[in-house]
Amino acid sequence: MSISNYAENKLLDAISGTAFSVSAAYLQLHTGDPGEDGTANAAGETTRKAVSFGAASGGSMVSSGTVEWTNVSTSETYSHWSLWDASSSGNALWSGALASSAAVTAGDTFQITSLTLTLD
Repeated sequence: MSISNYAENKLLDAISGTAFSVSAAYLQLHTGDPGEDGTANAAGETTRKAVSFGAASGGSMVSSGTVEWTNVSTSETYSHWSLWDASSSGNALWSGALASSAAVTAGDTFQITSLTLTLD
């Protein structure tokens, strides 16, 4: 898992007193590692889905519900995800690998039932 370059800088700025918050978070699917900026290996299914999290504890936080894509647009294999501050455009916040890759066929439903963000 990796915090994006954008989020790293914003968190460091927050230590200096510059306010930083994200009003909503959106999950995007990838067919490979999205990289630090969340733009590499984007899936053909481009819809970002809203995801919410419980309060952080012990250096991590867990999503509070299942994120679902119905009727996916493309047959492909999802292996990674990225987290954004907007449903389109916006700034990448975080990225990581799925627990296991998942091959889908166009028209399938794909779900992520739990997502944990952890700081090392």
